[in-house]
Amino acid sequence: MSQNHPVADPCINICRMDQSGKFCQGCKRTALEIGAWPRMTEQQKVEVLALTELRMNAAFTPARNTTRPVAWTGIAGPI
Repeated sequence: MSQNHPVADPCINICRMDQSGKFCQGCKRTALEIGAWPRMTEQQKVEVLALTELRMNAAFTPARNTTRPVAWTGIAGPI
């Protein structure tokens, strides 16, 4: 995204963690991602949004063995 079109915060005001305590039920971000959002670069925000999309899709897909990234660390990018 460019400076003219910053990445929007994905919060939809459904702020509660899922039963596993890993992801927000509303935006599918981790607590670390939510807390770090204001300090993230635009590229980091794009990476987190990609992860939230994977998480959303996984919620509607039968479980299977995968190696998809599930969390943004802020250090080395998605793990």
